[in-house]
Amino acid sequence: MTLNELGTKLSEMYNNAPKGDSVAMIHLFGIKYANEIKESEYSKKDIITQSGISASYLTELTKGVKLAEYVIPKN
Repeated sequence: MTLNELGTKLSEMYNNAPKGDSVAMIHLFGIKYANEIKESEYSKKDIITQSGISASYLTELTKGVKLAEYVIPKN
């Protein structure tokens, strides 16, 4: 995936999250796209910046990528 595609998907998941689930959607993005994120030439910070969400969510994205080693999304 390109940086633009990753950023767009993260932005969509964050902005379309049910009320109160925005941070959970960042985690879910990290889980779903962990392989793409790890294998890409882009840093997590680049993806956050491209998405347009606050840079303070970098830690949440990092948590999601790490969780991918232990969980499988339901859908």
